[in-house]
Amino acid sequence: MAVITNIDDLKRIYRRRVPKMFYDYAESGSWTEQTFRENSSDFSQIYLRQRIAKDMSNRTLATQMVGHDVSMPVALAPVGLTGMQSADGEIKAARAAEKAGVPFTLSTMSVCSIEEVARKTTRPFWFQVYTLKDDDFMRRLIARAKKAGCSALVITVDLQVLGQRHKDVRNGLSTPPKLTPKSILDLSTKWRWGLEMLGTRNRFFGNIVGHADGVSDPGSLASWTAEAFDPALDWTRIRHLMDMWDGGPVILKGILDVEDAKAAVAVGADAIVVSNHGGRQLDGALSSIRALRPIVDAVGDKIEVHFDGGIRSGQDVLKAMALGAKGTYIGRAWTYGLGAMGQKGVTAALEVIRKELDVSMALCGRRDIHEVDRDILLVPEDFEGRWAAN
Repeated sequence: MAVITNIDDLKRIYRRRVPKMFYDYAESGSWTEQTFRENSSDFSQIYLRQRIAKDMSNRTLATQMVGHDVSMPVALAPVGLTGMQSADGEIKAARAAEKAGVPFTLSTMSVCSIEEVARKTTRPFWFQVYTLKDDDFMRRLIARAKKAGCSALVITVDLQVLGQRHKDVRNGLSTPPKLTPKSILDLSTKWRWGLEMLGTRNRFFGNIVGHADGVSDPGSLASWTAEAFDPALDWTRIRHLMDMWDGGPVILKGILDVEDAKAAVAVGADAIVVSNHGGRQLDGALSSIRALRPIVDAVGDKIEVHFDGGIRSGQDVLKAMALGAKGTYIGRAWTYGLGAMGQKGVTAALEVIRKELDVSMALCGRRDIHEVDRDILLVPEDFEGRWAAN
């Protein structure tokens, strides 16, 4: 087994083992990919303050996210298509999260269905939904999540229209993969991936095919998807979707502006996730880490503020927590692990982040994640930006 020292080690193995169209799906942003890149690179502008002669014994990373005990302030973010990164990928990731004591969030666009993941796990997981126009489908989808025991609903609010990702267009991304001479050649070199996929019946979007009206097979999915998202979404509609759940915490994911954060408080959400959809929607938007502190300052005493975007290390988690986040999400980091080594790879990603977070927290002079604050950071004065007046 390869020696894994950091998330990049998993990424290198992932790139070798997974078909190019699925690697590109994860490792891409919209348009020029500026926001995708800066989500990660902007972390490097924030420095940590090393402190010495501090008692570093008996450390703990344990905390809560929306009332749920977590072993560290990290949740697995919803990522679509992960059942094509590795056979039964969502089940493998959920099991790894369960073992690690952190939340797993299942995407609506997962390959394995809600019911399939629930059957193969023993702890409740979170479920993510998009803001779709079809009320009947949304009610049935949310009811299925309730019946499966999902313990929180994550509503993605930044996907009213789809940002274009050039790599997906060029690759003709689909599930199952479109068989072209180029894709056949690529698939033929990924024999380990292919053998695993032959051994599972989960190869389509399990939450949609056979459940949405008019989507009885993968061939009818594309036209449904093109019309499904609600460009008329407003806060009244978000409140309506929240009312459909009425079964536990509601988290709104995709907040990048202070005014939207205030509106989320007003609508009664339990938490928000500061996120730009991994740089996959509005290219040229601020990185999530730049947007975090103004939002925390504006609403952090009124709502639980979580963070998502660009995390590739435990130090990134530490910086986000020090800027006021109450929890963080990893997406690509666990996807790399899944594609590299299945469930063991997701476990490895979580172990890497846990160790880096624990050691870095200690070297900053803190023993408890609740003691982490801005005092451990050196942040440039203009990190959040000094913008010209409108």
